[in-house]
Amino acid sequence: MTKQQPITQKTASAVIQQIPLDALSISDLNPRTTVSKAHIESLADNIERFGLIHNLAGFMDADGNVGIVAGGCRLRALQRIAERSKNHSFQTVPVKLASSADEAEDWASAENAAREDMAPADEIRAFGRMKARNATVPEIALAFAVTEARVYQRLALAGLPDPVLDALAAGEIGLGTAKAFTLSDDEALTLSLLGQVKGQAVSEAAIKNALHPDAIKASDRRAKFVGVERYEAEGGIVTRDLFSEEIFLASPALLERLFGEALDTARAELVEAQGWAWAEARTEAWLNYYDLDQMKLERVYPIEGELTETEAEEYDTLADLANGGVLDEDGEARLSELQTILDGDYSEDQKAHAGCILVVDASGKVEVTAGLVRPDDKKAAVEAGILKAPQSTESDVPKSPYSQKLTTDMQAIRLASVQAAILTKPELVLDLLGFGLSDAAGSFDRIFGMRMDRPNNAPSIEDGFEAEPRLDHGIDASEYWQQGTRVEDLCAAFATYRDGTKKSRNATITEAIARTLPYHAGGQEFFALIETEAGADIRKHWTPTAENFFSRVSASYLVELMCEFLECSSNDERLIAFVKLKKGEKAEKMENLMTDATTQKLMGLTTDQKAKIDKWVPDCT
Repeated sequence: MTKQQPITQKTASAVIQQIPLDALSISDLNPRTTVSKAHIESLADNIERFGLIHNLAGFMDADGNVGIVAGGCRLRALQRIAERSKNHSFQTVPVKLASSADEAEDWASAENAAREDMAPADEIRAFGRMKARNATVPEIALAFAVTEARVYQRLALAGLPDPVLDALAAGEIGLGTAKAFTLSDDEALTLSLLGQVKGQAVSEAAIKNALHPDAIKASDRRAKFVGVERYEAEGGIVTRDLFSEEIFLASPALLERLFGEALDTARAELVEAQGWAWAEARTEAWLNYYDLDQMKLERVYPIEGELTETEAEEYDTLADLANGGVLDEDGEARLSELQTILDGDYSEDQKAHAGCILVVDASGKVEVTAGLVRPDDKKAAVEAGILKAPQSTESDVPKSPYSQKLTTDMQAIRLASVQAAILTKPELVLDLLGFGLSDAAGSFDRIFGMRMDRPNNAPSIEDGFEAEPRLDHGIDASEYWQQGTRVEDLCAAFATYRDGTKKSRNATITEAIARTLPYHAGGQEFFALIETEAGADIRKHWTPTAENFFSRVSASYLVELMCEFLECSSNDERLIAFVKLKKGEKAEKMENLMTDATTQKLMGLTTDQKAKIDKWVPDCT
């Protein structure tokens, strides 16, 4: 090429010359000095297919060589085409020539400063094409003068279905919406949802929720407790969001199962390894202390430890260093050891009578509330000395479950059983009669009402009660004196009476005296002695039924009674089912437990439990 003369700015601005390719080189004024080989390869393919759409710009030196200040990548692509093929059509290249070096430098700066970023959809597709040609992320970043993080994010979007990218290019959805769609691996669902959100102001969160309505974030306490690795090892599906670094667990049922298993393992460790009598795992994130109060749990606390004199001095020294912020790692470990000693621990006896409740908190850590004593274990805990006996005051005394009328009925039933028993012990009756008439009994205590008083020995509700006929008063005891009969001819009556046998006479005396025995004759202790010697048994004459007893006490008392009969804890399934019954149903259930063999079998009563029920009487007699 011959030497060309400088041209004016006006001419340079208007004229684009065809310059031989081998006369072109990258000018030192060109600001882009580092380019990606993959980008050049991709650009070369593009130019071969579509031609050189934009001309280059440069400055011609005195030797006729042109230094390119704008279009350096295009020049490199053209040179690459020439290397790949001798039969190429780019022997000359259109170049806009600057009139001076200063103007060329202005062009170089202006082009790079005014360069407009590509639209997101175009950039996504461009990055995707380069990646398809095996370009690395650093190479793509260099080619487009962007950060590698941006390349990663755009490549994450490059796999979206074309309709999504088309909608992004057309402005029908935003970039955030497109990002949300990367969480989906179901193209049909993606396209269906795309049709609903085009042109709508829909949040990313709403789209993510629509794509994975049941997904659980890895930040969920259950996921933290189980561990994403364990979840994935069990076949759990995981979706990762590159844009927010969030992880979603798409198999909630699996996570729930693993969470339950992990909880049970933690619960078992408290019992088996740490030695607690019981442990209960709850699925809530925190423990409701109102529930603890309702469970009527008592609390025992760790036994505080003691430091030796040397350890105490060491503790003070380390604590001072820690407060000053100058304690090293070893010192912190030692201070922690000493603090553990001071905090103390639960004794084996405490653990044998108490238990724990554990939950998993919001951070995914196990939180244990220990030293809890259940109501069923309180008596044993008091006897073992790990729990103080409650100091009852008048206001602390629990309300009796028995009404006054029920108590009166039960006392009448007890009296009837004692009276019936002494009928079989004539000698005991005579001994008591003689003792009561003698000075040996004192002048104030009377065993029998010698006026032939007839104390009430029949309950107001006769259901389940079988009276001894020989103790029948004939008329109501309260009306005895008002309606008592008179014998007109006592002499004739006495003669007839004497015609009977001595056995008949003695039986009459025994029955009459027995009927006069009052409740708590001689006081509680003496009456109990008579009851024992006579071999009295209330259950020979009375069977507790729904009508005569169970419907007359509170529902809470029935629950306690059922727990006593079954010898079970408050967590027993049978007791839980019983608690859910209505009051009347509870009463009927208790009657059946007392009298029905089928019910006893279904409730799993043992032989000893049946025997206990057969002898049971309330403690209000």
